[in-house]
Amino acid sequence: MEESVVADFVGRVHTADIGSDKPVTGRVLLSQRRLVLATDDDKTTVPLSAVFDVSVGTVPGDLRSFFSDSVTLAYERRGDRRTALVEGESEDMERFIRLLFKALLRGVTVTVRHPAKVGGRVTDASDHTASVTLSPGAIGFVDCPDPFEVDLSAVIDYERTDRTLAGTQRPALVFRHVVDSRTVTSIATVPNERTLNVLGRYIKLEYEEVMEELESFDPTEEQLEILVSIYSAGGEANIADVVTGDVAQTSMVLDQLREEELVVDGESGAALTRKGQMIVTTYLESVNA
Repeated sequence: MEESVVADFVGRVHTADIGSDKPVTGRVLLSQRRLVLATDDDKTTVPLSAVFDVSVGTVPGDLRSFFSDSVTLAYERRGDRRTALVEGESEDMERFIRLLFKALLRGVTVTVRHPAKVGGRVTDASDHTASVTLSPGAIGFVDCPDPFEVDLSAVIDYERTDRTLAGTQRPALVFRHVVDSRTVTSIATVPNERTLNVLGRYIKLEYEEVMEELESFDPTEEQLEILVSIYSAGGEANIADVVTGDVAQTSMVLDQLREEELVVDGESGAALTRKGQMIVTTYLESVNA
């Protein structure tokens, strides 16, 4: 199969081959099989088959002051673990990130159970083999009896775990996402840790950005109580169902939650936004830990 370049731009790069502690200007070339970072003095070639992890926006401490919008690839070379960092203009990086994940997950098949849960209810869904497809802001699972697509902006939680299929224990990713105002849980069992790392990184691309926004929000006990009440009602409830005491006080708290973009007005009452569902999920996990 002919190998073609899918991304080609000039950015700033840093690898172990560069004889500098600081990033330097370099040309970034990506094909379906490898990443090439070329500077005036050096060239680093990273086979995509050697990449075992990708991190978007996270930079090692000693390089943090030099990079902003960046991608870090962790890969193996002759038994050693190395990293390569890339930074570029926002438009270039947005396209590069999408094409990089697409190349890394090309030809990957997983075993999916969808929906494994709807809200808190366990379904009778079966396991099916599926192919992974990527599109801007979404991930699809196709070539299976019930193909489906997950909007990355709808993901509210995920966890890594292990599942036993056909007597073999395999790594798996459990992720919750919002579909038509309902929380749906899906499970993807993958062949190896490398696929788990890369698939997990892609699914949580937008999740991590929202979590960073929520870190600065410290809900009061009353706000949490109302959020949990709406969550328990299926994600949407009228004010009579969430009153914790005084109606006027509850209305005021709901207004505060609307200002924080945690609650919106739904068809039949107050509805949780994605952020609101993430707050509740995080809270419930801490309670049950």
